[in-house]
Amino acid sequence: MNVQSIFLIVPVYNEGRIIKSVIVALKKTGYKNIIVIDDGSSDMTFDVVKKTGVTVLKHRINRGKGAALKTGMEAAKQFHADVVVTFDGDGQHDPKDIVKLIYQVNKGYDVVLGSRYLTRQNIPWVRRVANACANVFTYLLYDIWVTDSQSGLRAYTKKAFEIIDTKSDRYEVESEALRDIKKYNLSYIEVPMRVRYTRYSLTKTTKQNLWSGFLTMMRLMLSK
Repeated sequence: MNVQSIFLIVPVYNEGRIIKSVIVALKKTGYKNIIVIDDGSSDMTFDVVKKTGVTVLKHRINRGKGAALKTGMEAAKQFHADVVVTFDGDGQHDPKDIVKLIYQVNKGYDVVLGSRYLTRQNIPWVRRVANACANVFTYLLYDIWVTDSQSGLRAYTKKAFEIIDTKSDRYEVESEALRDIKKYNLSYIEVPMRVRYTRYSLTKTTKQNLWSGFLTMMRLMLSK
């Protein structure tokens, strides 16, 4: 697949300390079409991203990851993307894993999901428990089973991102996308991805934890 038709969508909120290194690492893999959505950051994130030369969009207020992803998806459509890859901006993902997703897209899958749990990794127990609960809850609600329902590293073909219609502005977006994969009978596969937990990423107050995971599940149930 032509790399020029692949767009990376990176939602960020107050990632001024780390986002430049994330973008530099993404560029080194050969992917030049990068769309960063600054979700109302109060730090220097927007100015840092502007200096990297990638496309950057900004929400006036913090709306949530789901809203940022939707903004990025709409922008990718305007650029006539054939594939979009969502990539968290906190430095946890490894840009080298993107090629695994694209490989499966080239094999014909509509959606490719990165999973932290298909290989042995040192993942904090709180994250494991929260994700396991989310997996079970997503399965009970939408009858689709994956090992990492909250993964932020995903690839969607044009067929998929034009038909998936998430409503949530926050973290429910990951499970809502799985709902639509099931609803529209999109083909999907999980691939192992590496995750890098650092002191910085683990102290981010905007990341999922047991309490926010519970709130996410409640919002999903109420919106069903």
